[in-house]
Amino acid sequence: MFPHGIVIEDTTLRDGEQAPGVVFSVDEKVQIAQRLEEVGVSMFEVGIPTMGGDEVEAIKRIKALGLKAKLVGWNRGKKEDLEASFALGLDYVHIGLPASKNLLENGLGRSRDWLLNTMGEMVMWAKQRATFVSLSAEDVCRAEPDFLVAYARAAREAGADRLRMSDTVGLATPEKYAGLVARVTKEAGIAVMVHAHNDFGLGVANTLAGLAAGARYCHVTVNGIGERAGMPPLEELAMALKHLYGHDVGWNMKRIPALSDAVSRACGVPLHPWKPIVGANVFAHESGIHVAGMMKSATTFEPISPDELGATRRLVIGKHSGSHGIEAVLKERGREVSSERAQRLLPLVRTEAVKKKRALTPEEVEALDISLV
Repeated sequence: MFPHGIVIEDTTLRDGEQAPGVVFSVDEKVQIAQRLEEVGVSMFEVGIPTMGGDEVEAIKRIKALGLKAKLVGWNRGKKEDLEASFALGLDYVHIGLPASKNLLENGLGRSRDWLLNTMGEMVMWAKQRATFVSLSAEDVCRAEPDFLVAYARAAREAGADRLRMSDTVGLATPEKYAGLVARVTKEAGIAVMVHAHNDFGLGVANTLAGLAAGARYCHVTVNGIGERAGMPPLEELAMALKHLYGHDVGWNMKRIPALSDAVSRACGVPLHPWKPIVGANVFAHESGIHVAGMMKSATTFEPISPDELGATRRLVIGKHSGSHGIEAVLKERGREVSSERAQRLLPLVRTEAVKKKRALTPEEVEALDISLV
């Protein structure tokens, strides 16, 4: 389905940190970069060099690590921004420019002629010093398709290595995004990157649609952090590609939980327990029917194995538990109980869970067993 290959580029250290209220320290940025390398991410945006200060210090320290990953510096369409990237030795650079009239006129107060002239000048100038020049077409879903194609052709002629088709405010649908990507790749002949914001919860779906339509690159962030509703989560996209589309990106998936945890801690925001792939409830089972099935075969109610992520399966005892779960938890506590005794414990467990309004700990289940006459 993806004969052109896929490059997943992470932007946790740039777009991710632009999430309101999120600030990474220099040490945290270095740690996240190391974790990305351990997972196997081959390319990531390292920050915005023109910001100076701690941003520059973090980029210097990350570059000094000698990582295998390509480090990308993000820049506005200004020579001074690009100079800041080159001064740090970054030869993979991105130039951010809008494509829609909305952003051009209302955001910058500029015309399409200004955009085409600026883009051409910046790309040609950057290519004199950069190995890889990436260019934005921001707000593609509100851009006029004919102009978008013309812009993409001009970018290719100027020497850009790829065009980032940014769904800046998350207005794409999979069908619309796929159509735009297919048209640009076919008519402009330039490598395309998908950058899908998650405002309507379609970030991963739109990214997959864009890749299937011909995009070679895509953007993700760890845990899906980013502006407003965030970006497609790195861990969700990688696992969806592998398990739903048969495309293994070759990462060490067992390193993903440590990466996710590092970013969560740096953000100061705990992960939602229902967060796909890395949430605490992903491999937890309470329902009696589910637990009974899981004890026969793990494939009954788990689409992926916790072993793949270095995670652990948990049996939770609560209101919806059955006797099989009670037997299993007590066995782990060294207490062998009969099916009949487990059935007698069941109403006590359910009553206690309702009273406490939560699941019971193994110790609490054992105490109920001890108290049962």
